[in-house]
Amino acid sequence: MLKRICRGFLFPLLALLLGCQPDEQGAMPSAFHIASGKAVKRGAELVFPEDHGIHVEQGIEWWYITANVNSEAGESFGIQWTLFRTLMPKHIHSSWWDDQLYFAHFAMQHQQDHVAFEQFARARQAEVTIAPFKAVINHWQLTSINDAFLPLKLTAAQEDYQVELTLSDSPRVLQADKGYSQKTHSGHASYYFSYPFLKVKGDLIFAGHKYQVTGNAWYDREWSASLLDPNQLGWDWFSLVDDQAKEKGLMLFCIRSRTRGYDYCSGTHISVNGETIEIAHESITLTVLETVMLDKRQYPSKWRLALSNHPDIVIESLTKDSRNQLTFPYWEGRVQASGGFNGVGYAELTGY
Repeated sequence: MLKRICRGFLFPLLALLLGCQPDEQGAMPSAFHIASGKAVKRGAELVFPEDHGIHVEQGIEWWYITANVNSEAGESFGIQWTLFRTLMPKHIHSSWWDDQLYFAHFAMQHQQDHVAFEQFARARQAEVTIAPFKAVINHWQLTSINDAFLPLKLTAAQEDYQVELTLSDSPRVLQADKGYSQKTHSGHASYYFSYPFLKVKGDLIFAGHKYQVTGNAWYDREWSASLLDPNQLGWDWFSLVDDQAKEKGLMLFCIRSRTRGYDYCSGTHISVNGETIEIAHESITLTVLETVMLDKRQYPSKWRLALSNHPDIVIESLTKDSRNQLTFPYWEGRVQASGGFNGVGYAELTGY
């Protein structure tokens, strides 16, 4: 089984096909730039439960969990689990492949410790079904417990790190314009929905120590043919959940250009019942306040977020080195927000 694509003779071939090596400027893998499949269109209606499953017409897709949880003793942990699907840019004539490559990331953090693992799979090693929902790669899996989509069960284990969690009770949220999320001025976009207020309960093992935990998880579903323009490096993405209300949220991302400035931003205010208000690009100003140097690359660690007619929000990373140093590296870790929004969440930084 292809548990680690970095091992063995297949890595150079698949790295080439995926374009998963950053360029000298730290650009994202070319799979995020090159159009692969059919572009998504504004005005299309998302349909459930069908849209829990695979969208073979688009070449980029993911099933994404991030969670902030606490032990009974008050210790805090971060969890990420993601299944990715990508349409191979070149057809391979082999019974091993169906032109879809699946890979998954599993990461955990506690205090200033961060670990990340990955698995790759060919056809029949990974599976996604609609009803009951199942997203599985080798022995990592996110599955519905009953016939309905919620509640979910997440199980993953690698070395001395493991999660076995139930995720329940969140409204479904259509991000941006009824699920159509524009990413660039030129019109690159995705279909995007979330379950932002999932209640988490279960067990985890971190560095060999077992904890009972509760907390919040945010589930993202996104698929696209192309996310970025060639002149863009990556993005800073945030998901935040209010500390007091527990069911009030904010999603926001800003795309970074090759000049290192923020080129295009978008966001969504999320109410307790899951109703949304789209935040337009011209209403968002994101400013980096502090950075951290990691292996000669600068990563933001603190931001000021200014929104029209809203008090400024300060967002700060908790685990400063939250890099997933995997086949293609990116930063994914816990953040806390204060000022105009008080809560916790996750940030994803790509292209650094």
